[in-house]
Amino acid sequence: MKKVLVLMGSESDRATMETALPILRDAGVEIQVEVSSAHRQPDRTAELARSAESAGFGVLICAAGLSAALPGVVAAHTRLPVIGVPLSAALGGLDALLSIVQMPAGVPVACVGIDNARNAAHLALRILQLAES
Repeated sequence: MKKVLVLMGSESDRATMETALPILRDAGVEIQVEVSSAHRQPDRTAELARSAESAGFGVLICAAGLSAALPGVVAAHTRLPVIGVPLSAALGGLDALLSIVQMPAGVPVACVGIDNARNAAHLALRILQLAES
C-alpha cells in the first residue's frame, strides 16, 4: 500500500492531526508527518507536494486554519489526491472550511469536517484501496 503524507501549516496543528495517525497505522499505511507553511515556507511546501508522487505517496492530508491555504497550494503542485482538514483556529473553523472547499476549477481538494482528522484518515484509506484494486 502506498504511503500517506500528512502536512500541517504549524506545529500547533499537531494535536488535532495526530488523531488520524492510529487509523492509518492500524491499516498498515506508512505515514510521514511534516510541518510546512504555505505562507512562511512556500518553496519547501511546493517541493514536498511536487516530490510526493515519486516518493511513493498515494494521498496527501493537509491541515490548516485561518486562511487555510495549505491544501490548495499543495493541490496546485501535485496530481495526487489532497484531503483538506479545516482547523478551528478562528471563527470556529468556518473560515478555514470555506477556504478549502472553494478551490478553483482544476485544483481539486477533498474536504472533511472541521478538526475531523480521523475522517481524513478514513477517506485516505478508501482512496488507497481503490488505487490498489
